[in-house]
Amino acid sequence: MPDAEQRPAPLIRPPRLLTDVDRTATRLELFFDLAYVLVIAELAATLTKDLTAEGVAVFAGLFTVAWWSWVTTTLYANRFDTNDVLYRLGKLASTAAVLGMAASAPEATRGTATAFTLCYLATRVVLFALYARAYRHVRDARATIGIYLIGTAAGAACWLAALAVPGDWKFLLWGCGILLEAFAPVAATRFGDNVPLHLEHLPERFGLFVILVLGESVASVVLGVHDTHWTTSSALVAGVCFVAVAALWWNYFDLGGAAGKQELVDADETQEGGAADGYVYAHLPLTLGLAAGAVGIEQLILHPDGGVSTLGRWMLPAGAALFLLGTAAVIAGTARRLRAAWPWPLAAVPFVLAAGTPVGWPPAASAGLVAAALLAVVLAGIREQQRGALRTTET
Repeated sequence: MPDAEQRPAPLIRPPRLLTDVDRTATRLELFFDLAYVLVIAELAATLTKDLTAEGVAVFAGLFTVAWWSWVTTTLYANRFDTNDVLYRLGKLASTAAVLGMAASAPEATRGTATAFTLCYLATRVVLFALYARAYRHVRDARATIGIYLIGTAAGAACWLAALAVPGDWKFLLWGCGILLEAFAPVAATRFGDNVPLHLEHLPERFGLFVILVLGESVASVVLGVHDTHWTTSSALVAGVCFVAVAALWWNYFDLGGAAGKQELVDADETQEGGAADGYVYAHLPLTLGLAAGAVGIEQLILHPDGGVSTLGRWMLPAGAALFLLGTAAVIAGTARRLRAAWPWPLAAVPFVLAAGTPVGWPPAASAGLVAAALLAVVLAGIREQQRGALRTTET
């Protein structure tokens, strides 16, 4: 007979609060993230084909829906991931639904709106079932879990109602559903059982999502050079754009994101202050900016000798500025004071935006201005870090 310590874990284990144990992202979470790579890639490809004000609005809206579906699943896993068979089946079912969202994303506001709605609804049904299971077993967290159950159910009801609404009114219901769900974490912070989040696992998961979105920028560099057949001018623009992408990486992982992580680590293990909420919500503009910037990078590389549209020229600087605003929100939200993000990185936003203003400049020059501005932000951040004004988990 094997010793008790050598016995395999039971296939079915009731959920329990896991915020007091050492843990990292699981292989199942990494597999789950792959589905979002496809969603973001489809949204970016669709925007590239419809680079208009309406196309940008649709891109931002659908990105927000996808991002929120990832966040809600991540917040559940952060507290209650027992990795048993029932949880795995639920997570895999959600992965399949997200793949359906990716497949229907290019026409989500037109011919495949019903498919997109049903796939998003499927992720809500799975999430509701997981929270209902946790409500049954984790008695000390029932007030918090109950708030998430109400938020998930209310949001799902809006999406379900959208199936019966014709025309563009369905999109209003989509937005209402997201807003109702997005209120749940804030309400749980104020009215719940003071159930903590795992403050080491949370930044790791969000860092992985940032890497996922940054991968779209790297892919844009590769695709742009490939589609222009390695012309000298496109390769030059691609090289400059890669410098900008590297600066974005440095700004997040060594500076801004690391400062937010430090504030979370230093915070009490309760949620009363709302630092974790600030960290979570600030990542929407941050990652949306990265995704928009990836589209801009491809546009500049595809038109190395000019001819890029006005919106195409603005996507990279506007995306970089939105990223910096998101980074500032991460720092200020976790520190719970706006002054924490001034002058770094808020003061740099106008300079990054200025790179999009010169009309008629060659793409290499526009990309170079953005890259130079982002490199300056890195250097300024390092200086703030060295003088102790920017406290980070990195050295």
